[in-house]
Amino acid sequence: MQVQPLYTVKLLFNASGENAKKVLSTAWLFKIACHEVLNKSKQVRDVLIPSKIAWIKMFKNYAYELIPNKRYSYGVVYLIYGIWESARSLGIDYDNVELSDWMLLQHYEREVNGNVIRVYEDGSALVTTYDYDGSKDRILVRAKPNKGQAGFLRKIVELREKYMPKLIIRDYGVRKGKLYVRGEIHISISYDFYLKYVKRYNEPKGNLVGGIDVNSDRINLAVIDEEGKLRDVKTFWFQEVTTRGYPRRKAWSVIGMKVHELLKYAYHHGVSTIVLENPEVIGRLRLVWVRNGKRLHRNYNWRVTIFRNRIIEMITMKALIYGLHVNYVNPKGTTHSREHDDIMMRYGLDRHTASAYLIALKSI
Repeated sequence: MQVQPLYTVKLLFNASGENAKKVLSTAWLFKIACHEVLNKSKQVRDVLIPSKIAWIKMFKNYAYELIPNKRYSYGVVYLIYGIWESARSLGIDYDNVELSDWMLLQHYEREVNGNVIRVYEDGSALVTTYDYDGSKDRILVRAKPNKGQAGFLRKIVELREKYMPKLIIRDYGVRKGKLYVRGEIHISISYDFYLKYVKRYNEPKGNLVGGIDVNSDRINLAVIDEEGKLRDVKTFWFQEVTTRGYPRRKAWSVIGMKVHELLKYAYHHGVSTIVLENPEVIGRLRLVWVRNGKRLHRNYNWRVTIFRNRIIEMITMKALIYGLHVNYVNPKGTTHSREHDDIMMRYGLDRHTASAYLIALKSI
């Protein structure tokens, strides 16, 4: 069964005082439960588990003992299952997988009017919380959507679209003797629903192919025709986001604008299909730190890889807004090869644009 792609709306929230305390305690319990399920699943790594359902049934009670809520405990197990599945797909030693320094709480599937995290039209959310003694409460967490999000959020609530909610803690501390928590509310909905209300173009204007090479400070586009002839090149820069201390949320906002600029340019220059390097199966490993997996070594920059794949994912999700098709190719040979060097010499291209050309060429 094919998994339906999701689109996530992200809202900033702030909480203080008792509300901050309750959100933080729930996130800590969720995290402790994740560590418990991760450790238990490592102990049975050699046991044949026949299905996803069997895997979840095996570990759900360990999570429930720590966070006594069915939806949260299933959220824990689904998260760890995703890590286990991705590690297995990549050939990473599961024993060496550790959780990175994050705190969140999440539902485990999409539903109408989220049960443990219910989102309202104004962006606020009614959240089920648990204290360390197991006592339960429901609190309102305030969040304010921006202009572009507000109308779309109303559509989600009014049309009773199913969504999967998540709270992510980005920062917490004490200010003027009062506890505060800052973070994001994530609302994941069907990508088809998102596309229905934001799509700009139904069909491409031409039949050219655009190869895209993604890097940490730029996106390179090379446009070719059906015969492989180079027709156009362009670079979309976002060097400022690599500056030390540059705000993370602002960085992704800048990158998002550049992605739209790229796709708009491709559409208006006759591109019908964009081609990207295959990002493999690491999407669900964003919350994981791998210490000594055989895939990694001292010179392998894991964080840069996550960063690049997130941009690839962003381009993929937004391409259909412009009526563009998406293909993936194996990146092998698109850099540091004789053909790559020949392309640079022949067309006078820099190495990243030459890679974009080879990515496009591979697709035809």
